Amino acid sequence: MNLASPFSITIVVITALALLGLPIGLSMIVGSTLYLLLVGADMGTVAEQFLNGMYSNYIILAVPLFVLAAEFMNIGSMTERLLTFCNLLVGRFRGGLAQVNIVQSIVFAGMSGSAIADAAGSGRMMQNMMTREGRYTPSYAAALTAVTAIIGPIFPPSIPMVIYALVSDASIGYLFIAGMVPGLLMAVLQMVQVAITARRKNFPVEAPVPLRQVPVITWRAFPALMMPVVLLGCIYSGIATPTEAAALAAAYALVISAVLYRSISRAAFYDALKISSKTTASIGMLIGGALVFNYVVTIENIPETLRAILTHWQLSPVGFLILVNVVLLLLGCVLEGTAILLIIVPVFIPTAQALGIDMVHFGVMVVVNIMLGLVTPPYGLLLFIMTKISGAPIRDIISDTLPFLGWMVLSLMIITFFPDFVLWLPRLMGYQG
Repeated sequence: MNLASPFSITIVVITALALLGLPIGLSMIVGSTLYLLLVGADMGTVAEQFLNGMYSNYIILAVPLFVLAAEFMNIGSMTERLLTFCNLLVGRFRGGLAQVNIVQSIVFAGMSGSAIADAAGSGRMMQNMMTREGRYTPSYAAALTAVTAIIGPIFPPSIPMVIYALVSDASIGYLFIAGMVPGLLMAVLQMVQVAITARRKNFPVEAPVPLRQVPVITWRAFPALMMPVVLLGCIYSGIATPTEAAALAAAYALVISAVLYRSISRAAFYDALKISSKTTASIGMLIGGALVFNYVVTIENIPETLRAILTHWQLSPVGFLILVNVVLLLLGCVLEGTAILLIIVPVFIPTAQALGIDMVHFGVMVVVNIMLGLVTPPYGLLLFIMTKISGAPIRDIISDTLPFLGWMVLSLMIITFFPDFVLWLPRLMGYQG
């Protein structure tokens, strides 16, 4: 590649601006604008690509609505009731509170669709519960909360899967269904690791919940537990599209928290709207920047060039999937997941389609891989979030995270090499892929 070419200069500018602290979305917009200037193209193309991409994709609207649903859950008492219910299920085992952390990640996975939202919401409460009275070290609690949070975007609903559907045209509904079994696999493997560590370190056993309290705890949590049922039921019955179901999820969380549980104040409601708006603006700017940069990538014919190179290498579908996993795992150590989905993954999609790789299977593999990047040093966004929440040194959190990473890589290998493991449930629901 010519280092003095407009595209090379664009890459250097985007990288330099990002390293200097400019948000990656804005960096891509500035770099793409510079590219159009250098090649003598119409500068208005930037605005055209930004607006057409943002306002013609109805699916993007699901992202802010899922974020809003998560915020309504966090400000109400839904989170506390669900955590109490999870403790009822697994709290009595050795290391029971650690197992509760994993189970709550499965429960909350059907509500927010965001690993960061899970870590900042229910994860913050789990951190406080686990470290109370010195039952667990802050670093172990933080590491466990981080690795359990990555399960959320693999179960439906999933914001990363919504974004993948945006760039691949894969079915959101079948992507959501395909994430269920891999998500359960990751949760089970995490529970195995907790059980091993609990026996070795003699983790505490929580007091069992009296039998007479079981109906009360279950009844108190029942409306919150019904949220994913309502959400997924609307999608898979055809009553609502995923975007409309996201709106229903936000409305349901608000009604349950405000009317039934009576746990939302006006100030909390305003804060939820403000936080959701900021998060949405951040994600929206990143998506917009990626849409503009992807236009530049298309002009440069990068996807076709890559496909020609890979065809020359004569990679088999399995060899291609291994290559994609290695590239994404390396990039996940230094890049934010949404940026990878919007910039890197579209480059691989034409080759994957040419090799006959199922787009739903490919999407689940990609999302799982990118979620691993959230807890992989040195970047590991969730690691830094939990460092801020827990106050534990980052090196201690990384040390406690490593045993879980081994199990997560094992689940990624199973997902990669056994497509039927991912696709049997969607096929059961009518998927023809």
